[in-house]
Amino acid sequence: MKKGILIICCFYAFTSFRNTLIDMNEVRALYKEAANNENSCEKLIEISAGSAKESSLILGYKASGMLLMAKHVFNPLSKMTYFKKGKQMLEKAIASDKNDIELRFLRFTAQTNMPFFLGYAGNIESDKEFILHSFSHIKEIELKEFMIPVLRQSKYLTDREKQQLN
Repeated sequence: MKKGILIICCFYAFTSFRNTLIDMNEVRALYKEAANNENSCEKLIEISAGSAKESSLILGYKASGMLLMAKHVFNPLSKMTYFKKGKQMLEKAIASDKNDIELRFLRFTAQTNMPFFLGYAGNIESDKEFILHSFSHIKEIELKEFMIPVLRQSKYLTDREKQQLN
């Protein structure tokens, strides 16, 4: 009887844990779509918020979803609310893990695509330098494949810097 209860408890714990894991490839795919698709943006925020243990990287994607949601709402007050909340969350995520290239990439893409008047462009150069310096150390091929197209399209990288990404 005790073994049966133990097995059921272990199964339940494993199932609960498995359901809280987040597929980073799915999160990255939603992030790519979120700028042009409100449903993808909402799903990105939902998946990120649904994580049982919110890592700094997951917080960074949630923040990026909030920043992108500002693009989809019409009300100026809502736009500013999403922007401020997303910016605050992204900065908190980066403060907790300054050496995470993916977080720095998220901030770089956010800042390079924000309207200038919002005043959120102070880290573009430092993030770019960090990304370029750290890029060759990325071991996860999916992450490199995710970042390369965005960086190659950036007007903030020179042709020479773009070639370094190979």
